[in-house]
Amino acid sequence: MVAELFAVMAPVLAGAGLGFAWIRLGYPYPVEFVTRLVFNIGTPALVLASLSGAEIDAGSFGLTMLATALVMLSMAAATLPMARVLGRDWRVLLAPMMYPNTGNMGLPVVLYAFGIAGFAFGITIMVTVSLFQFTLGAVMASRGNPLLTLAKTPTVYAILIALALLLTDTDLPLWLDNSVDLISGFTVPLMLITLGVSLASIQVKNLQSGIGFSLLRIPVAALLAWGIGYLLSLPPLAHSILVLQMSMPVAVFNYLFAQRAGREPAYVASLVFCSTLLSLLYLPILLAILM
Repeated sequence: MVAELFAVMAPVLAGAGLGFAWIRLGYPYPVEFVTRLVFNIGTPALVLASLSGAEIDAGSFGLTMLATALVMLSMAAATLPMARVLGRDWRVLLAPMMYPNTGNMGLPVVLYAFGIAGFAFGITIMVTVSLFQFTLGAVMASRGNPLLTLAKTPTVYAILIALALLLTDTDLPLWLDNSVDLISGFTVPLMLITLGVSLASIQVKNLQSGIGFSLLRIPVAALLAWGIGYLLSLPPLAHSILVLQMSMPVAVFNYLFAQRAGREPAYVASLVFCSTLLSLLYLPILLAILM
């Protein structure tokens, strides 16, 4: 079991470690360009490549999206008592509570732990979290029209196309399927490298409060995900991946949104940093339970 868990975590550590070391050695890394590449091209291609040929029916797809949305809304409801316990503004904690790192941390872990069959559910959860983050997140950051942001997000169209293919049991043309599969291949490695770059670039203060938040958030998220998945009778594989994905550390994008909104970005940076470090300890335990 230890060897299996290490095999899951090793690619994550290697990718993020590469990005971290790259910045620490003083080499430049075009974060803005890579982020745009991943979100505008890589992620839509990954969605199509993973969902169009996945062994997942439209009912399971929709049920997993619903379960993810309910977990996020439940985490939003838990933000107020969490803020009172920690003595922080609930508006600062809302996004870190709701949006775990289901992308550049969650997807690689799901892929190496559960394979291609589980990866489709991991993509479904990541897509749902992204839709919430780039609509509600945009509102919280007070920048632009969230509907316009949604309309300009290529991943949305990839989801609609993938859902249409699932509902009609249609395959992509072979030339398009091969092209999408090839392009999607760079997405996960770049996600991991960029995660390491982001962690190396964040100025972290107040580590104690960051660790305290993480120790409270992780069991709350895991229990809510398990309970909601149980009530909705999610398929066992989807249920396990829902618990795993929603227990991921705080997403790096929360720091970017906090910086944009001027809501204690240094504190949010500590939440990202501390929760990511702690994930190296608790994820193997969680995987041992779920796998």
